[in-house]
Amino acid sequence: MIMEAIEALNDKNGSNKTTIAKQIESTQQTLPPSHTTLLSYHLNQMKKTGQLLMVKNNYMKPDPHAPPKRGRGRPPKLKTQAESAASAAAATVSADPPRSRGRPPKQRDPSEISIEPPKESGSGRPRGRPPKRPRTDSDKVVAPEPATGERRGRGRPPKVKPTVVAAVGC
Repeated sequence: MIMEAIEALNDKNGSNKTTIAKQIESTQQTLPPSHTTLLSYHLNQMKKTGQLLMVKNNYMKPDPHAPPKRGRGRPPKLKTQAESAASAAAATVSADPPRSRGRPPKQRDPSEISIEPPKESGSGRPRGRPPKRPRTDSDKVVAPEPATGERRGRGRPPKVKPTVVAAVGC
């Protein structure tokens, strides 16, 4: 319907959305109440696919002799026939499942299965920190009590300044 309306209007600068909507309303007897939103949606879709061009808020049919519009960014590198044939053959031959992430595990030889327990270190001691032993009465340290009876105050004691003695001179 949109293409028919644009062809019927036949404007060289294209047709805007309101003229296309009026043309469709005049040709069609029954239209849904959401006609304007549907028209906007389909005009945008046709613009994205290249069926319509938009110039200064006017929609027009693209020139059939114009070169195709390029997308954004650098175009892909052209493949030679040998490369395309090799990639097609590789795609059909490889039926392996996709590889998992990460480093693959080492290949193990099934004939070299060892049942030996792992060796301990050369010193004969087990690995890691030794377990904590419970204290006994003989292990308790008794702090000596001060003999002077003078109690220390809390915190760092003040710095003692040396007394300056004047030299008796010559």
